[in-house]
Amino acid sequence: MSHYPTLNFPPIRLRARHTANGRTEVFDAVRGRWLVLTPEEWVRRHVVEYLRNECGYAPQLIVEEYPIPLNGMAQRADIVVMNSEARPELVVECKEPGIKINDNVLRQVVRYNSVLGCRYIAMTNGIETFCYEMGDNGYKPLSHFPHCRCGDTK
Repeated sequence: MSHYPTLNFPPIRLRARHTANGRTEVFDAVRGRWLVLTPEEWVRRHVVEYLRNECGYAPQLIVEEYPIPLNGMAQRADIVVMNSEARPELVVECKEPGIKINDNVLRQVVRYNSVLGCRYIAMTNGIETFCYEMGDNGYKPLSHFPHCRCGDTK
């Protein structure tokens, strides 16, 4: 895993294994299964651990690959955090580190949120992270993930 870049999230410990066909898999404790380690998954694992350890979200409130029916097509949000009433509160779109976080990514997460109705949205490639709170006048930028104790992702 040393060939993956250092991200602007605290370091994490991953349970990893190598498959017979040479792929690296990591164990996702939230979903309870092994996943192929891709650059995007590298970012997702860091974000999930950050949400759990730094922001204090309980693992049972974090849903990965959350299904979203959008324009008759099945889409999946990378991470959705539920509130105590089991309603979506935060949707996070993860990209691999080489993908720029731009207006296209913002439009994607806003489309997801048009169905989900989350109070917060976030986008990250592990290097850059942008968080927003939905208000009466649209989305307002935040300096950190909602409810995090440490203030930012660095």
